[in-house]
Amino acid sequence: MIAHSSALVIGEQNNYPWRLVRRDEFWRELKPWKSISRSDFSSPLWQERNSLTNPEQLGAFLGEVTNDKFLQDAVRGVQRAPMSIRLSPYLLSLMDWNDPYGDPLRRQFLPVSSELATDHPLVRLDSTSEQKDSPTAGLVHRYFDRVLFLTTNVCPVYCRFCTRSYSIGLDTDRVIKLQLKVDRERWSRCFDYIRKTPQIEDVVISGGDVFRLKAEQISLIAETLLAIPHVKRLRFATKGLAVLPMKIIGDSDWLNALAKAAEAARRMFKEVVLHTHFNHPNEITGFTEDALNALFIRGIAVRNLSVMLRGVNDDVDTMLMLCRRLTWMNVRPYYSYMCDMVVGIEDLRFPLSKGLEIEKGVRGALSGPYTPLFVVDPPGGCGKRSVHSFELYDKESGLSIYSAPSVKARQLFLYADPLHSLSSQAATAWLEPTKAKEFILRALANIGATVEDLGTEISW
Repeated sequence: MIAHSSALVIGEQNNYPWRLVRRDEFWRELKPWKSISRSDFSSPLWQERNSLTNPEQLGAFLGEVTNDKFLQDAVRGVQRAPMSIRLSPYLLSLMDWNDPYGDPLRRQFLPVSSELATDHPLVRLDSTSEQKDSPTAGLVHRYFDRVLFLTTNVCPVYCRFCTRSYSIGLDTDRVIKLQLKVDRERWSRCFDYIRKTPQIEDVVISGGDVFRLKAEQISLIAETLLAIPHVKRLRFATKGLAVLPMKIIGDSDWLNALAKAAEAARRMFKEVVLHTHFNHPNEITGFTEDALNALFIRGIAVRNLSVMLRGVNDDVDTMLMLCRRLTWMNVRPYYSYMCDMVVGIEDLRFPLSKGLEIEKGVRGALSGPYTPLFVVDPPGGCGKRSVHSFELYDKESGLSIYSAPSVKARQLFLYADPLHSLSSQAATAWLEPTKAKEFILRALANIGATVEDLGTEISW
């Protein structure tokens, strides 16, 4: 049994609350699981089998934990959303069903119709143009020396704000998904491209989610890529630690496959790390701490990529609590993203100005290696840019302009604040094509640029 550090600080939580996490049987507070034992709840197989995956299951669950008004609102929200649902009992048990509208975890994973907002005209289904930058299906080559390998199109949970909603999960009423399922032939084409492209040193293995890969598939990917001489770093990416942490303890084959890959890499003077995704401190429990300790003792470094979301972590105190709790558990806060401009999630976005305020409040409160880099990934595929690195930010129109000379030289990329954050006059103007064009042309003119300089595709 792996020791956990929370026991060392009981009584100090008032001064250092990030050091203490929940270890009670919190799932018993909900009627559907009040009789479920800790042993059953700790089983990743039990979690998988009891996850909610369709509106009928969702309606039955909500009927036992909340009121009919919220139930109907949520069912309509799921019908209108671009992402399908997959909600584990663990995740659902951490939501506050006495205040479901205000709960930060519910907002991330369960849409409600009454909150959905009008999309900004610059949002795109494939906002960051991953398909455009894919030399072969499921392999994104945007940066000179690294690629993103999309191994699967399924996850242990489906985030509403997924930047890959064009392909992840089941088809919905709103989106027919691009199929990037586990496919050895497709994988082989990706491996061949990496072998033939000697500048590639770094491979991010994602999806979907690597938690959904089998242990032997983790081993195959690691062995194949580590055998390529010019590949030095592998980053396996998963949301799983936030929504199904018991898999790390309960699936020893999976953990062993990742640990053996990391050990083999070190012997080759290479690196294998795990990237994960926590957005709120309430996502972190004793199950999380045990999982992270199991990874740490096997020598697997973990880094966190968070997304800044309205009503979830849009204030300095919450972001600091998240980073401190992760740091206490040996997880490095790596990136904090402004929410991507994808379809159907405008209620979760907030303006760039607030992101700048959060960055200012966080910087200096954490040690350098554990201070995340605050970034924005504008539509068009220029990649991650520091939030402060804009060429122009017009708060009246909410439009910002970024350049990426080392990624896509001599091109400019547009990021836009959500319409609900603007004045009523500006929001209305954006919905009129002629006035929207005026906003863009005026912003470009202010930095001596024209529409020919744009890397962001515009439908005039």
